[in-house]
Amino acid sequence: MSDLAAARARYVELIARRERISSKRLLDALAAVPREDFLARGPWRIKSEAARSYRLTPDADPVHLYDNVLVAIDARRKLDTGLPSLWAHLIDVLEIGQKDDVVQIGCGLGYFSAVLAEIVGPRGRVRAIECDERLAARAANYLHPYRNVEVVHGDGCEALDESADVIIVHAGFSHPHPLWLQSLRPRGRLLVPLTQRDREGAVIKINRRGKGFEAEAVQQIRIFPGQGRGMTALDDRVADWWQRAAALAPLRFRRLEQGLPSDG
Repeated sequence: MSDLAAARARYVELIARRERISSKRLLDALAAVPREDFLARGPWRIKSEAARSYRLTPDADPVHLYDNVLVAIDARRKLDTGLPSLWAHLIDVLEIGQKDDVVQIGCGLGYFSAVLAEIVGPRGRVRAIECDERLAARAANYLHPYRNVEVVHGDGCEALDESADVIIVHAGFSHPHPLWLQSLRPRGRLLVPLTQRDREGAVIKINRRGKGFEAEAVQQIRIFPGQGRGMTALDDRVADWWQRAAALAPLRFRRLEQGLPSDG
């Protein structure tokens, strides 16, 4: 076994053990998708989950990418790739299956789009939406070999024109967008980080249940804010309300009023 193959095997084993991943399809996808194919050529600026600053890898050997580290996409904006263990856990929570139609809002450079594409298989589909035009163009190039992925340059709060089994949001918002809820099919799942202006908050999973919805908090998160995320104290209070309420018990509601659940 080559050093790179051994590093990939250790990477998958680390994530599986740390997050207690139950989906074999997810683990197989993590093993199959080369992380280096979705980044510029190294050396890379990387950091661990707890680190305050980046460190530069000693060279461009992809073996350095097969650890639970963030990789800088734009260090100046503090825009990184997703932490592998975090997003593997969140994808596992969504129980994505073969043939599912998945919408990914904020696909970045497309690494997790490829992971999702492997999970849903050739009869499933991934629509990867990215609001940054340059990132979208790079993602489309990197994802070209994945025939079941469509990259869309657009606003994830506006670009949904079809229903989906799963919607996964890779950026922070103050509350779920009504369009995301409306686009969920029966038994559909939405996962969205609800954060304040300091980028801190909680990931909320929302399931479609008949004519209504059920929301629960999954875990804490710190994440890059989404395009159009409100930047007022009121938006912060809405995000905080969701985080506190969903952590206590599942929230059942039919629609949103000013970003908050309503049974009306």
